Amino acid sequence: MAPTEITRALKRCLKVANLPDIRCHDLRHSHATILLKENVHPKIVSARLGHSKINVTMDLYSHLTNSIEGIAVDHLNGLLE
Repeated sequence: MAPTEITRALKRCLKVANLPDIRCHDLRHSHATILLKENVHPKIVSARLGHSKINVTMDLYSHLTNSIEGIAVDHLNGLLE
């Protein structure tokens, strides 16, 4: 299936489901964001995205660092209580 066919199929599905228009790239970004927020190891996320180096993934998703750090702190606090 060609990339343009995938895009057209996505657009049709979104229209039928009465959902807002999004790009395939938006799904890719959401996929990575969800995995990182769910504490999936960044190396695994990087591999799933096809990035050659984990630094690429971490640079692109560095805006998540603060929320991920907060989750880590909360997790540690729970373990220490």
